[in-house]
Amino acid sequence: MTVQQQAAMQSMIDWLAHENELGKEPSKMECAGEFDLHGMHYYIFKYKKSMLGKWLLGVCGGYESPSDTEHCGHIFSEMQPYDPATAEQDAIAMVEMIREYWMQQAAAYEGAQTQNEAPEPQEESSGIFNGFVLLNSHECDLEQVKANLLQDWNISCSQAEEEEEEGGTLVFDAAGFTLAVSFVDAPIPDGEAEHYAQGNYLWREAAEVTKTHVAQIILAVFTRSNSPLDSGAMYTKLAASCLKLPNAIGLYSSGTVFQPEMFIDMAEIMKSEDSFPLLNLVYFGLVGSETGMNAYTYGLKSFGKDEIEIIDSQATPAELRDFLIDISAYVVEQNVILRDGETIGFTAEQKLPITRSAGVYVDGETLKIKYQCG
Repeated sequence: MTVQQQAAMQSMIDWLAHENELGKEPSKMECAGEFDLHGMHYYIFKYKKSMLGKWLLGVCGGYESPSDTEHCGHIFSEMQPYDPATAEQDAIAMVEMIREYWMQQAAAYEGAQTQNEAPEPQEESSGIFNGFVLLNSHECDLEQVKANLLQDWNISCSQAEEEEEEGGTLVFDAAGFTLAVSFVDAPIPDGEAEHYAQGNYLWREAAEVTKTHVAQIILAVFTRSNSPLDSGAMYTKLAASCLKLPNAIGLYSSGTVFQPEMFIDMAEIMKSEDSFPLLNLVYFGLVGSETGMNAYTYGLKSFGKDEIEIIDSQATPAELRDFLIDISAYVVEQNVILRDGETIGFTAEQKLPITRSAGVYVDGETLKIKYQCG
């Protein structure tokens, strides 16, 4: 038995032992075969709940290379009887069902977004990234998207996955992720994208350009084992590949509408400088008031972190933005947890108090950092 096969068997045992499944380890398990699907390798298992019980069917996999020991999350059993004549066909059906489930999860998340119902902060949101590519014509060239992914990022979709393109939807697995691209021949409802585009102070024409969109591409990236940083990088590659379409005019994501050229340029730093594209994944909002300058983040939640706000500061907008970018990069890239009652600073003398309370410019609880001037 190979190391990968042993890892798959242990994962299958652990999955079955969960309280929501068998609730205990199976009394007996054997590897009953293996197969390839969508460019990934899978193992078929037969197991028994008890020593005298019937053989049941399970599948585990999503391994991209023989050296991988971490599957992509495609592990399941309907506890149906094992039939050697149909085991591979039944296992393939289970894998496709799992992929369909993640498509539905993406649609549900996207539906909440289009209704302007931001999900409550929760740990499960960590590593889930989604967005909406705005189109100014009623068409979506999925073949060009696939070509861009391959040419720019060496990400390929296997021939078998083209079946998912029916209805303008493309779902495929790559590097331990499930990526979903879904064309919707309708604009974002209720002027939502236009509303948030107004806040993009880096793109003066954002709202005006956004008004011209008539269709959208919904993007989603899911993973079971990769880090939020890796998920964010993969989402950036997918979004940049879609934004290269000639009819793509913006990306509605992270509480704003990004300009295609700026988003693509920022994505390119992953190639030349091996840097993380934080500015493509977190929006740094600025709001002036009679009592001072306010700033907030929108996007840290996807990394499993609290959003950050600075309220009534006397610092300049540029200084506030730079400070928030530095803090966010530190939190995300170093996987730091900031807590209520602590202090933070970039020098030995700088000790800025942190409090956690209801958000002012962002839904849910946020961290407030008391920052005035550097």
